[in-house]
Amino acid sequence: MLRTLDRHGLGKFGWVDPYGDTLFNDQAAQVACQEIAALTRRCADDQQKEALLDLAELLEACETTPGSYLLFMGD
Repeated sequence: MLRTLDRHGLGKFGWVDPYGDTLFNDQAAQVACQEIAALTRRCADDQQKEALLDLAELLEACETTPGSYLLFMGD
């Protein structure tokens, strides 16, 4: 789902590299958390929605822990 997002858009998830690693710090995680609701509405099925909700939990943990990071590991 994240691969379909425009890299030139305003959201943080467009910058997640599907082939390389992408690192979000606690501040980027806070911004990304705000995007989850809009992304959930675009889900094609329940599996995508569940994956986004799992991601939301990780983002919230990162956001509430100053100095923490969330690493997206690409292909």
